[in-house]
Formats: sequence, C-alpha cells, structure tokens
Amino acid sequence: MAAEVEYLFGPMVSDSKFIQAIEKNISRGSAFCVRENNGEPGSRLLGGILFSSASAPSYKIGWLAVSSISRNKGIATALLKHALKTVNVPAEISVTTFGDEVPDGQPARRLYQKFGFEPQEELIPNGPEGGSRQKFKLVLIRQD
Repeated sequence: MAAEVEYLFGPMVSDSKFIQAIEKNISRGSAFCVRENNGEPGSRLLGGILFSSASAPSYKIGWLAVSSISRNKGIATALLKHALKTVNVPAEISVTTFGDEVPDGQPARRLYQKFGFEPQEELIPNGPEGGSRQKFKLVLIRQD
C-alpha cells in the first residue's frame, strides 16, 4: 500500500526510516490497520495509521493512508476514530497534511476538519513531491 501513495508522501517502500517507524509503532501498539474482510496479518491491507503517544498529552498522527480501491468507504474515518479512542484527555493531537492547493490531499484535509482539527499557521516545508504541507491540531478537553 505504501508504494501506491509514494507519489504523495515520497519514497517509503525502500526508506529504512519509514520501515523503522512502522516497526516501532507496531511494537508499541500505535500502528493500526484495516485489512480486507477484517483478515489476518498477510491479508490485503486497505488502510493504516501511525499514531504516536510518546509525548502524551501531545499526540501525533505520523501517517495515514488508504489504498486507492478502498477510498470513500469509511476506512480513514474508522482508523482515525480508533486512534482517537486511545487518547487520554486532556490532549492535543497534531498532524501535518497536504496544503490546500494539493488536489489529492483534499480528502485528508476534509477528514481532519470533520473531526474538529483546526489548520495552523505554522510554516511546514513542502513535501517530497513539491506540494505544500499544513499542520492541523485538535485539542480535547475533559467534559465534566
């Protein structure tokens, strides 16, 4: 699946840092995925998210991707809902996503905004494909 989205994220399949990030998130239980028919490991991967709580109460979405055949089917929504259930409130969750002018990044921007993430003004370097990036942040507070 990573190979499918490299045009947006840059090289990943042969990037040892990306592979290490996946392995690290798997070992600490912060990598979540959806597989075809809720299948066992090894079955077709439909989407995945890397969600870091290493700096809690500041959390970070490091990567979220959905295979092209699985888009617009609620996979990203399910992944994000699941990750957010692991958060201890109060908390702040951040993600760097695509800039407004990146057409293929519009679904990601809409997803984060649907969940209440707010775009930030912080300057972020362009992505490896040359498109702009923007940080989004969600602040969760206790509802007493």
